[in-house]
Amino acid sequence: MITIHNLAKRRGTQEILSGISFKARPGRVTGFLGPNGAGKSSTLRILLGLDRATSGNALIDGKPFAELHNPLTTIGAALDGSGAHRMRTGRAHLRWMAHAAGLSRSRVEEVLDIVGLTNAAGKRVGKYSLGMGRRLGMAAALLGDPKILVLDEPINGLDLEGIRWIRTFLRERAASGNTVLLSSHLMGELAATVDDVVIIHHGKIVADGTLEEVIGNHSTLEEAFFALTSGLAGDVV
Repeated sequence: MITIHNLAKRRGTQEILSGISFKARPGRVTGFLGPNGAGKSSTLRILLGLDRATSGNALIDGKPFAELHNPLTTIGAALDGSGAHRMRTGRAHLRWMAHAAGLSRSRVEEVLDIVGLTNAAGKRVGKYSLGMGRRLGMAAALLGDPKILVLDEPINGLDLEGIRWIRTFLRERAASGNTVLLSSHLMGELAATVDDVVIIHHGKIVADGTLEEVIGNHSTLEEAFFALTSGLAGDVV
């Protein structure tokens, strides 16, 4: 499980996150929703040990990322695309990651098959389409067969086939008892994928519950979002 508790982040006088708290639970897909600049990526970077909080904590199975014995086997993450060098092939990128984590080369072939990249694994990453890059990032996140997946804007920019694939894949992961946390600003696609929704706006949590609870009496998640955020002061960036 992922537990975010009273997390705050400041840069100088600028408040990025203001005491946010929520959980992402096993067996469920949790959507972390908010517009660009709301604080989604900052939260995920703190969770993954890439940035430090001013106060509060972000825990993975009760531990901060830095205390995980072998992080790749506990939590898999895809932030900012695949993270691979453009001149490397997809297979070489994954083999390098597997070697660093003490994983076998056979696992590389397994995840390439899972994400549907086997036939493109010998291509240089610079030749990949956006959708192929997303799939490579997913393959990297799955290398250690983690029980927790964290994905930042995995649907953004994908065509309909890519969106359908991501949605089906994440639903299947959650159905197997895994924890899935994904951030997005695309409300329609998020509503078709998630069980739970956390809405962040100007660095503050404004809603946290099941998809049905957050939508409430509104007809869509988008309508609920604008009702929840309209008129809120923009003093946190």
